[in-house]
Amino acid sequence: MKQGVKSIRPFIGAENFELSRRFYRDLGFDEVILEPKLSLFKRQETGFYLQDYYAKDWVDNTMIFMEVENTDEFWKELLSLNLIEKYEKVRLTPIRTMEWGKECFVHDPSGILWHFGEFF
Repeated sequence: MKQGVKSIRPFIGAENFELSRRFYRDLGFDEVILEPKLSLFKRQETGFYLQDYYAKDWVDNTMIFMEVENTDEFWKELLSLNLIEKYEKVRLTPIRTMEWGKECFVHDPSGILWHFGEFF
């Protein structure tokens, strides 16, 4: 195909839609409500759709990698948000350095695993 690609936006589910909406706003995403049970969350040119739909097997197996400019600075920002104090099920895993780059992890309130990292 010769047509250029502008973005990719995955759809993710939420066990508790309102709680997840709050979490992603706290994480720094801007919310655009599209329908009562569907929102677009954007941060610069990156985005994803959050839907008020939960299938445990699907959500438990969802992982998203978001490339950031500086993983060390991103990690500091994550810690400053106090997400694990605000959200019972949220988990943070510190930065690990691999041969390809660095990444840290966040499990959202539903259990979706986010990888935030940079490539060397």
